[in-house]
Amino acid sequence: MDGAGMVGMGQRTLKTAIGAGLAIWIASLMNLEFATFAAIIVIMCIEKTKKKTLHTIQKKFFASIVSMFLGGLIFELFGYNPFVFSIFIVLFVPILVKARIQAGFITSMVVVLHVYTLKEVSVEIFLNEFYIIIIGMGIALIVNSFMPNFKKDIETYKKDIEQKFATILYEFSAFLRDRERKWDGKELLEAEEIINESKSVAIQDVENHLLRKQNKDYYYLEMRENQLERLQQMTQVVANVSSFELHVQQKEMFADFLEYLSQNVHSKDTTDISLEKLEACMAEIRVTELPTTRDEFEIRANLFYLIYEIENYLKMKKKLFAKI
Repeated sequence: MDGAGMVGMGQRTLKTAIGAGLAIWIASLMNLEFATFAAIIVIMCIEKTKKKTLHTIQKKFFASIVSMFLGGLIFELFGYNPFVFSIFIVLFVPILVKARIQAGFITSMVVVLHVYTLKEVSVEIFLNEFYIIIIGMGIALIVNSFMPNFKKDIETYKKDIEQKFATILYEFSAFLRDRERKWDGKELLEAEEIINESKSVAIQDVENHLLRKQNKDYYYLEMRENQLERLQQMTQVVANVSSFELHVQQKEMFADFLEYLSQNVHSKDTTDISLEKLEACMAEIRVTELPTTRDEFEIRANLFYLIYEIENYLKMKKKLFAKI
C-alpha cells in the first residue's frame, strides 16, 4: 500500500474511533435505549470519501425508517415471533431492492430487531430509534467532512508523469540519431503505473467535494493516458527507422523536434507553439529531395507516420484545454 493509502486508512480509523465514542456519549446523555447502536451506525456509515458517506447515509436512513414502520405494523398484526420476523424479511428485501437502498439492509435489521425485542410499538420507541439514527448518521457525516487534500499529491504525480514523458521523447530523438543507442523503455511502463495511481487519487479527490462533479486534474491525467498510448505505438516505428544504416537529413530534422518537445513537457497550454514548430519541421522535410532508394523511401514513410502520431499527441493536449 502506498503512503497516501496508509495515511487515508489511519485518518479513517481515527475518525471512526472518535465518531463512535461521541455517538455513544450523546445517545447516553439523552438516556436513549440501545445507545451503543449509534456507534454501530457511525462505523457503518464512514466511507473513504464524502460523497460515498453521504450516499451510504441516505440509503441507510430511508431503509431504517421503512423497516421501523413496516416491522412495527407486521409485528402488531401477526405477533412478535420468529416466524413473523422471517415473513417481514421476505417482504422487506424486495422493497429495498425496488427502492435501490439495499445497502441499508443491515442497519434496518438492527432497528427492527429493537422493536421485536421490546415487543411493543409506540411513539416513544419510534422516537428513540429515530434519535439514535440521527445521532449516528449525523456524527458520521460531521467527522467525515474532514478529509485530506490530495492536490499536492496529484501535482507530484503530474510532475513525475511529465518527467517520464520527457525521457521517452528524448530517447526517441536519440534513437533516430544513433542506431546503437541502448534504451529498455522502462519509462513507458513506469508512466503507465503512475497514471493509474494518480487517476485513483484524482477520483477520490473529486468525491471529497460534494458540489464538484468534474475534476480538471482527472481530465489532465486521462489526456496523458491517451498520449502515452500514442507514444507506445510509436516505439516500434522509431526502432524500425533507427535500424536503417542509411543516414537521411529528414531523420535528423524530426529528431531535433522531438528533443525540443522533450524539453517542454509540462502542464501549461503551449501546444500551439509546438504545433507551429512541427508544421515548420514538416515543411522543411517536404522541400528536401525525393527518396531515390527503397530504404530511403521506407525511412521517409515511417517518419511521416511518426509526425502524424506526434501531431495527434499534441492535439490531445490542445483539446484538453479547450474542454476545461
